[in-house]
Amino acid sequence: MASSLPLSLLQIACISLLCALLISPAAQAATCTSQTFKNNKLYSNCTDLPVLGSYLHWTYDPSNSSLSVVFVAAAPKPDGWVAWAINPTSEKMAGAQTLLAHKTTDGTPTVKTYNISTYTSIVPGKLSFDVWDVSVEFSNGTYKIFATVKVPKNAESVNQVWQVGPGVDKTTGFPQKHEFVGSNLVSFGTLHLVANATTGTTNSTTGTTNSTTGGASTTNTTGGSGSGGALRIGSAGNMGLFSISLLVLGALIVF
Repeated sequence: MASSLPLSLLQIACISLLCALLISPAAQAATCTSQTFKNNKLYSNCTDLPVLGSYLHWTYDPSNSSLSVVFVAAAPKPDGWVAWAINPTSEKMAGAQTLLAHKTTDGTPTVKTYNISTYTSIVPGKLSFDVWDVSVEFSNGTYKIFATVKVPKNAESVNQVWQVGPGVDKTTGFPQKHEFVGSNLVSFGTLHLVANATTGTTNSTTGTTNSTTGGASTTNTTGGSGSGGALRIGSAGNMGLFSISLLVLGALIVF
């Protein structure tokens, strides 16, 4: 039975629906997959962390219980700092073994290690586990912290914490306190050392993975950085979008 609506209106409606489906967030790749590093090093996994505009790339080597990471984040202010940590004893900040990057007085980026035993005690010095190959890149306000850390043997996950702050005290050299509101209070979660299409970073407060908090985790089966051959969250959904697109195109033909 022919429709009473003009043909042009049906076409417009169908085309609008098709465009909306094609730009659905489910079809978008993780932002971290497009990130590159000056040393051209590749990592097996990457994840868009759910808050503070941060990203993590990592490779876990079970043969020696090591975790190689790159933490990527922009400082909230020109002289601000960014930090990534593993907490061996709890889920949040207290107890975090921290790598913190900032600029020195001459503008050179540097990384320091801090043992944050309590929220009021930030002690610079050696971490509670071995860490090596520590370095930092800085460009256009964004820091990239590189490191390899020793994790417990046969560990399946670790507690990670990340944070950004306004600056460093020029007299003491200590980082100034970060904000205690919003995203700064939920920047922690579980990092699964061997990621897959449905597990990446989980926030223990909300119990949600990146796939439901606006982030995305990828695993590159070739050992690369995720720029090629990556298994992406929502990849099965892309096939669903393709099928629906065919149905919409079919509707255009019928009408």
